[in-house]
Amino acid sequence: MTRAKPKTRIQQKNSEAILEAALEVFSQAGFRGATLDQIADRAGLSKPNLLYYFPSKEAIHAELIAGLLKVWLDPLRALDAGGDPVAEILGYVRRKLELSRDFPRESRLFANEVLQGAPRIDAALQGELKPLVDDKAAVIAAWVAEGRLAPVDPYHLIFSIWATTQHYADFDVQVRAVLGPGHDPFTEAGAFLETLYRRMLAV
Repeated sequence: MTRAKPKTRIQQKNSEAILEAALEVFSQAGFRGATLDQIADRAGLSKPNLLYYFPSKEAIHAELIAGLLKVWLDPLRALDAGGDPVAEILGYVRRKLELSRDFPRESRLFANEVLQGAPRIDAALQGELKPLVDDKAAVIAAWVAEGRLAPVDPYHLIFSIWATTQHYADFDVQVRAVLGPGHDPFTEAGAFLETLYRRMLAV
């Protein structure tokens, strides 16, 4: 089996520029609305040059989604079965909120894909996301059975954390319009969500 040659510095730089440009275009226009011409223009490359690095719009999108899933799932992977249940779940909430603050375009990219029926990431959802969620749901269920957490459906707890944290990235404009000037949505959300989940989960 022949190994792929490592990329040169300029190849690496151009690949990163394409992915950064594609993230911006996809997060704004969605997969269907995005074009290779838009991505190439934003990356400062010609379309033929872009196609030297990625053969299609689908290939660019697939690489973005693969990187995004790793970043998005790492906080859930960090949930430690040996830790204090409430502290572990609150830590997960904080990590997810930080991701929404620091990677809003990635959150919108993922949301756009799911809203379209997830045609390009269904295999990843079934092959990577589901087993991880099943594993962590079992950890939460065990904590409940041991009397260390208030009775709660583990899957819907995880879903609620996704909803209450990613909302601040996906609906950033709406959140800031409603709160008005002088507010930091993420700081305020952090304090609110800490209180919400602590009270809900305490035995």
